[in-house]
Order: sequence, then C-alpha cells, then structure tokens
Amino acid sequence: MLLSSLTTLGVGGPARRYVEAATEAEIIAAVRAADDAGEPLLIVGGGSNLLVSDDGFPGTVLKIASQGFKATSEDSCGGASVVVAAGHDWDDFVHQSVLHAWSGLEALSGIPGLTGATPVQNVGAYGADVSQTIAAVRVWDRDKNAVRTFTNSELKFGYRDSIIKATTVDGSPRYVVLTVEFQLLLGRMSAPVKYAELARRLTVEVGRRAGALDVRRAVLALRAAKGMVLDPADRDTFSTGSFFTNPIVGAAEAAALPSDAPRYPAADGDRVKLSAAWLIERAGFAKGFGLEDGAVASGRAALSTKHTLAITNRGRATASDVLAVARTVRDGVERKFGITLHPEPVLVGCKL
Repeated sequence: MLLSSLTTLGVGGPARRYVEAATEAEIIAAVRAADDAGEPLLIVGGGSNLLVSDDGFPGTVLKIASQGFKATSEDSCGGASVVVAAGHDWDDFVHQSVLHAWSGLEALSGIPGLTGATPVQNVGAYGADVSQTIAAVRVWDRDKNAVRTFTNSELKFGYRDSIIKATTVDGSPRYVVLTVEFQLLLGRMSAPVKYAELARRLTVEVGRRAGALDVRRAVLALRAAKGMVLDPADRDTFSTGSFFTNPIVGAAEAAALPSDAPRYPAADGDRVKLSAAWLIERAGFAKGFGLEDGAVASGRAALSTKHTLAITNRGRATASDVLAVARTVRDGVERKFGITLHPEPVLVGCKL
C-alpha cells in the first residue's frame, strides 16, 4: 500500500504492513499487535495532515475506519452530549450536527479528515476550534496498555496543540483516539461569529450569531475559494491545507514588523499571533510560486494558486518536492522578517 493513496497531498512511499480497523476492538487489537511485535506504528485517518517520506513507513500503518455517532443526552439546559467514533468523517458529522440543531461546530465545516484527528492538534478555523466544544476523548494508552478518558482540561489544548500531539512522534501517538465526546448547545443559530471575513460574508457584526446552516454554507464557500475543500478536479486541493501555523511571538518581535502586518492577541499572556500568509506574501512568495519558472521542485509542487499557506501537489510531486518548496518559503520569510515558520502537518520520516 502506497501512503500517497492514503493522503490528501498524494505523496508518500510504501507501508511495510497495512491494517484497516473498523471497530474499537479492532483498533486496539491492531495497536497491541504492532506494539507486541516491536514494530513502528503510524496512525492514518483521512490523511489530510500527513507528509510522508518517499521511502514510506517501515512498520504498521493503521487506517482508522470506525463509524457513527450517538447523542448520549439532550436537553434544553445541558445541550447535547454526542459521542463520535474516531473514524467518522469530520465534515459529515459537522453537517449532521447542523441538521440535528446541535450548535457550535458550523464554522468548522469543510475541514477534511476524520473526527478522531480533531483533538490531536485542536483543529480550528474561522475563529472556532474544537477545544471549545470537546468534553472528553477516550483513547488507548499504549504505555499503560489500557483505555483512558481525558477531560477537556486534561487534554492541555493550545494553538494547534494538545497532549495527544505532544506525545506523538513521527505520526506514532502514545494515545490512540477511540471516540470524541462533544458538548453542543441546542438551536438553529450558530455560535457567535468571531472571524471578520466570515462575518462580512454573512452580513453580521463580529460577535453576533447567524443561522447555523447559513454559517456552514458561507464557510464552505470561503474554503472552496481558497482551495481548502477537497475536489479531485482541482490540483490546488491536493495539499495538507495550511502548511505553516500562524507564528506566535513576543510583543517586541511583533512591534519590529511593518505597521500593516496583521496582529492578533494570542491566548498565552502578552504574546501576539501573526499571519503566516501575510509574511509569506510580503517575503516575495506569491500564489502559485514554483509553477511558472519551475525553479523549485520543477513545478511539480508549488504554492496554491488560491492561497499562499497551502503547498500543493501539481500531479507528479514527491515528498522531497513538497519539502523543497516549504524550505524555500520558510527560509525566505526568516531572511526577510527574522521569524521562523513551523509546519502544521505531521512529517513522517522526513524533516523540514
């Protein structure tokens, strides 16, 4: 099995062994079998956040394929508690939550991948992230050889981070997600709209609510315009989504940037979140960088023609091609602004 067939970026060499698990018992059994054999283990869901080496993976690749969700409680006071299987398609669950009048996830529409991946790096977009609605995550603890449940506070959520991500090495986690429990308000209205671009699209003020279905439609349209909704006919969507996280820096570093550089308050103290896309563009890397002159990766990989944060496979790219574009962009931003960009996807068997 080629990892390129299991990832949205479409690169990656062969898996030494491939296993697909459709139930919780099968997931645990596959993990235990790999661990008992002393084999490296790579967990794959939707493959939307993986960049795998051209050499492939020298161990067991476990595809999580569990399905389904169930509301364990639902009332006007506490809202809905919904438990979702790790292998359930994320956007399908978001869609179902809107249809069931479970409010809170609509701004996270269109994000590729599976539900079990969302708590790993606190998936977010358009002013929302899953830490705002996750109540608990059940995992298989490979060190303790037992099932464990993390509450929201125990997950140590941060910007694109969690305890699950912090204990994952080269795609091999200590904690293998089995189910994710969400606590969602009841109603047809969305959570407060926090992102200015989305608010403008909905013609509401930032902080106001809109119809949840309207928010979902608006988010899908915005993401599609940026090549962030999977489309087999559009090479711009053959990516990991945003390749770099938005840097979080000290106030002095932020003050040294040009006055028009976007700045946002970060969750941790006096630090400031910057726009990686702005830094990339102002460092001289336009949309489609790498396509016209083919100077980097011979045009096989390039920045998206719609959004500078995505590095795309134009049809024949290798992992090495993608990394070449990423290094060129990272080094250019560092030379221009003195700020180092860090990759958002998990790099397996390769380094930036």
